[in-house]
Amino acid sequence: MPLLLGLFSVTAACSSKSSEISDKSTDTITIGAAVSDTGKYAREGKDTRQGYDLWQDWVNNEGGGIEVGDRNYKVEIIYYDDEGSPDTTARLVEKLITEDKVDFLLAPYSSGLTKSASAIAEKYDKIMASGGASSDSLFTRGFKNLFSVFTPAQYYTESILKALSTKGAKTIVVAYEDTEFPTNVAEGTEKWAEKYGMEVLAVETYPKDTADLSAITSKFKSLDPDVFIGGGHFNDALLFVRAAKEQNFNPRAMVLTVGASNPKFVEEMGEDSAYIFGPTQWESTMNYQGQYFGTSAEYAQKYQEKWGETPTYQAAGATAAALALHIAIDKADSLDTEAVRQAMKELDEETFFGPINFDETGKNIDKPMGTIQILDNQIQVVVPEEISLAQVNYPVPGWKEREDNDSVASNSN
Repeated sequence: MPLLLGLFSVTAACSSKSSEISDKSTDTITIGAAVSDTGKYAREGKDTRQGYDLWQDWVNNEGGGIEVGDRNYKVEIIYYDDEGSPDTTARLVEKLITEDKVDFLLAPYSSGLTKSASAIAEKYDKIMASGGASSDSLFTRGFKNLFSVFTPAQYYTESILKALSTKGAKTIVVAYEDTEFPTNVAEGTEKWAEKYGMEVLAVETYPKDTADLSAITSKFKSLDPDVFIGGGHFNDALLFVRAAKEQNFNPRAMVLTVGASNPKFVEEMGEDSAYIFGPTQWESTMNYQGQYFGTSAEYAQKYQEKWGETPTYQAAGATAAALALHIAIDKADSLDTEAVRQAMKELDEETFFGPINFDETGKNIDKPMGTIQILDNQIQVVVPEEISLAQVNYPVPGWKEREDNDSVASNSN
């Protein structure tokens, strides 16, 4: 039978009923995804959706479809906007399963939404591949259908705390959003701080959707810590930097999850983003390579050509999650849930995103975590050393010192 290539369709809907979907062909694998187009995670949701769509485009137009037995299938992703709400996510995932009759599921961005979505996937025995969730608590529920390509959240700050401790850092403070992923990051941070001989001076939490974090930075300023860890999402990273500068809060290192590794963070914060550290799941300069999409750099080029922007690690993770499902279907040579699930568990694949090897709980156990630092307006990998492009800069200059240096530079021109 000839390969069934050609046009693919993506059905999108928000709060209303999805637009008309053509009858599912026996030659189409239908995949459902509730992803944030609006709400708190809209920025990361866009990256996630673009990562999924890049995979879909590649499968249908370059990869020759997914081979099962003597047939090749194209893929169709049906999307709904989860609005950043766990309840909405659960409702839409159930709709994808019971009304749209999808074969498999791709997860939303964020551990909180994925926790809600995966509960429905488990209820209906549907495999869900995730490229945007890393909370350790997702994998302690005994679920058998959730698989995440991300390094678990507890490891986010390990490599940078180890590196900073060797540079002389002794004290840290931690602030984190009181939701799934940041909580696990903070728990891991306290564990790594103890391991590397660092004293935790204070730990503060804040609720989801907080618009002002200055009270926390004001409290931390009086403690004069060596390292500040901010566990949250993109908008939280912006708020922490703005508050720190306004209050002249000068830790010798600022480590911010999610936001700092996003090129949009550098664009929005400009020079104020200088020296910020950020854990990263993936960067285009990492030396990963696989059979599909080639190297990390080649994947980034393909993404740039399609979307006109640099891929974030959330986008790359989304593509990798869809790719893991793709490879598992290929290896199972079946669309049967049990067969594909077993293939996911047995997966041991080198990819552009790094190694993918799921344990019995669905965690990716082989991929290390990296850390970037923003230097000369560029996101540079600084640890681990074997894939770094620059050295860890520590201690970093304070806000006033940076302004004085800018003034000197300006007067000398």
